[in-house]
Amino acid sequence: MTEQQDTIWLTQEAFDKLQAELEDLKGPARQEIVDRISAARDEGDLKENSGYHAAREELGKLEGKVRQLTSMLEKAEVGQADAGDGTIGPGMVVTYKFVGDDDDEAEKFLLGAREIDPDGLAVISPQAPLGGAVIGAKKGDTVAYEAPNGKTLEVVILEAEPFVG
Repeated sequence: MTEQQDTIWLTQEAFDKLQAELEDLKGPARQEIVDRISAARDEGDLKENSGYHAAREELGKLEGKVRQLTSMLEKAEVGQADAGDGTIGPGMVVTYKFVGDDDDEAEKFLLGAREIDPDGLAVISPQAPLGGAVIGAKKGDTVAYEAPNGKTLEVVILEAEPFVG
């Protein structure tokens, strides 16, 4: 996987939102669960204490989310894609159609991190087969990629423009 494919492209707004969520999980959210574990522990026998076990499980999920967000923010590149020469990269909105389809069957997606929500626009990760295939392509190019079912699919790039969110 290339360094560009490993990068998670985020707008400043998305980065700030994820950073705030991480801080909440590390602080108030974690403390609330720890307090519940402590209170359940004070009740006595832990073997049959469902509140204790549920809180421990919730703490495990919270810790997993903290690791996921931390990793994502470490790989994050904040900003807009360069509109320079029209080469597709993360942060671009790509309009494409499958080879053989009519132009009215064109689809759009934002090449970026799935954690951002661009108001109804599909988001495809650069690590996904289609996302990885279009990186470096330009308007008019035909690119092929292997779908999860093993079939090779070809798409024609109709447009590529920087995401403006």
